[in-house]
Amino acid sequence: MKKIKLLAWAVMVAWLASPASLLACAACFGKSDSNMARSLNAGIFSLLGVIVTVLMGAASFFVFLSRKAAAASQAEPTETPTAQPPPKP
Repeated sequence: MKKIKLLAWAVMVAWLASPASLLACAACFGKSDSNMARSLNAGIFSLLGVIVTVLMGAASFFVFLSRKAAAASQAEPTETPTAQPPPKP
């Protein structure tokens, strides 16, 4: 138990002693004109593009299914044949 307490204190002291500039990257710390901020924005937009592409593919698949179901329901006969009673022996 003493070792855990000592380790917790050591981590807390090390965290409090670290400079604030180490806690954030250039994009979060406020240098929005740096190369790191520009590349971070490019990464965000490319991942957003991938997500939008996947969602559009899923949406178009469901539109395809609904059109297929509508076409299949129009091709079915409107009247169902009546069932004939089985012949008596």
